[in-house]
Amino acid sequence: MKPLHFLLVLLVVAVWGFNFVFVKVGLDALPPMLLCAARFIPVSLPAIFFFKRPGVPFRWVILYTLIMFIFQFTLMFTGMKAGVTAGLGSLLLQIQVFFSLFFAKVLLKEAINRWQVFGALVSFSGIFLVGWKIDAGATFFGFLLVIASAMAWGLGSVIVKKMGKVQSSSLLVWSSFLAWPPLLLFSLLFENSSTTVLHAHELSATAYGAILFIALGSTAFGFGVWNHLVQIYPLATVAPFTLLVPVFGILGSVIFLGENLESWKILAGILVVSGLCLNLAGARQKEFAKERNLQ
Repeated sequence: MKPLHFLLVLLVVAVWGFNFVFVKVGLDALPPMLLCAARFIPVSLPAIFFFKRPGVPFRWVILYTLIMFIFQFTLMFTGMKAGVTAGLGSLLLQIQVFFSLFFAKVLLKEAINRWQVFGALVSFSGIFLVGWKIDAGATFFGFLLVIASAMAWGLGSVIVKKMGKVQSSSLLVWSSFLAWPPLLLFSLLFENSSTTVLHAHELSATAYGAILFIALGSTAFGFGVWNHLVQIYPLATVAPFTLLVPVFGILGSVIFLGENLESWKILAGILVVSGLCLNLAGARQKEFAKERNLQ
């Protein structure tokens, strides 16, 4: 990887890690579904007028929007609002890798090797530790919501794979445009956010800064650069960098939000990341096996 691209991919994973801190800040000002809607409005407007509709059946775009942008982010934001810290949220969400494997096995009939199964067991032992140690009540409910969010992300990844070749920027813009109107409506109906919407001009500069970082930094810049690098380099070269997302998420949570870094959190992080590394090793083993068969 070229030095510039190496620095760019490090910047992207740092932005994605620190994004959990900004989500936590945003949730202090806005309810979860309203924050989700606020995330997608700057991404889709005015960009929707400059991007053609994705070249796949529109039902796939609607399904992807529902699972990935509405369900996934609503569950994650609600879970964090219910008490999951930014650091733990960034760690728990990485389990989406194994949900992706599960749905790919069930829906796409893709093979899973023993390394990937072992990696899943190691990572889920870390998740079990988080669930065992986390505070009772609302925080445990938030833990379950973030796990459900990771499940939705895994299913969304399989939907993208089922679509085949699709222009990623166009999919991002159109899905964002489709997501924010129902999210805004649901927020008005179920979160009683009409007062917040009418008095949006009274939000603090910190709240607006968090919204812009989530929308333009994490979503537009992050996914834009990531998709560009994936087109240049093999996925096996770029994908391992996502292992650094919880590192930056936990670091940002400790520095900016004062999250305590207990020993069990460190152990849980080691287990989850180790399992992800084993999964990566399993994926590479599958690629090597394919190459040998072709030869």
